Amino acid sequence: MTQTTGTPGDPPYLRIVAAIRRRIADGELAPGDRVPSTRQIASQWGVALATATKALTTLRLEGLVEAHPRVGTVVAGSTAAGNTPAAAPARRRPSTAPDAEPELTLDRIVRAAVEIADAEGLDALSMRAVAARLGVAAMSTYRYVPSKEDLVLLMADAAFGEESPAASGAPGDWRARVEVGARTLWRLYRAHPWLARIGSLTRPLLVPNLLVHGEWMLGALDGHGLDPTALFDIHVLLYSHVHGLAAHLELEADAEAATGQSEDQWMDSRAPVLQDLVDSGRFPTFARVVGSFEDGYDLRLDALFELGLTALLDGLTPVVEGRGHSRGPGRGPV
Repeated sequence: MTQTTGTPGDPPYLRIVAAIRRRIADGELAPGDRVPSTRQIASQWGVALATATKALTTLRLEGLVEAHPRVGTVVAGSTAAGNTPAAAPARRRPSTAPDAEPELTLDRIVRAAVEIADAEGLDALSMRAVAARLGVAAMSTYRYVPSKEDLVLLMADAAFGEESPAASGAPGDWRARVEVGARTLWRLYRAHPWLARIGSLTRPLLVPNLLVHGEWMLGALDGHGLDPTALFDIHVLLYSHVHGLAAHLELEADAEAATGQSEDQWMDSRAPVLQDLVDSGRFPTFARVVGSFEDGYDLRLDALFELGLTALLDGLTPVVEGRGHSRGPGRGPV
């Protein structure tokens, strides 16, 4: 467990703050360097995620760190220009009752929650963390959103509403329209990896802005003689391709936070295990393929997305366009 440098009688979050503040003051963490995420703090210090969030929020309010979407929390650049931790008081205890609470709106709450999830993942999200980020009393957010579950739905709706496939125009060809729709969804999942964790094919998200994307895809496939079930099956299949790959974005972020290893570092650490499998002789095709990579296999999710989309559309073209008089996969002749 990581040792802290605060006063023994301090609450755990202040001891964590003191330890990270000291690392910044000593130059161990320079401006722009990532500081431990809430998940890493919780693991290293043996505290709850709420405690870790409170520690990072305290550092942010002191101006020592700042959150960057899709990057995480980093040392603020201003610490390099005289506003260093060493020049600051040894400890600033945040007020439990702010003198002037900023005006709160539902939009501010949702945007703050999205920023937390983008930077730290859904596990770091809580109503208390949102309130701390906004600098308001812990219970203030509940006047606008009754629960975290409701907040997550509002976040998803806001995220899916950031980009519409219709913004790029409306190609006349069904395949071009599907490509626009799939790529738009992929960009949104790329921007907000946590989205893939909050819905499934069997229990889909029923939020208006996701249905905007569904309406676009269904509209592209409609009018080709498909029966409603086949039409919706194809729509779900295309969506599952995007969603299925996107799920690995957040899984990798979680794994990196938990292990402290990047994808490449983790694979390097497993090199002996991989070599044993190759040398066992039990998997000759696997051994031959893996052995043919000069610099190892580079897993590129963007390339896999495009490869899969092309393969799906190539296979679906005769179905959608009615070649062979088929109404859909396994549905027989008209």
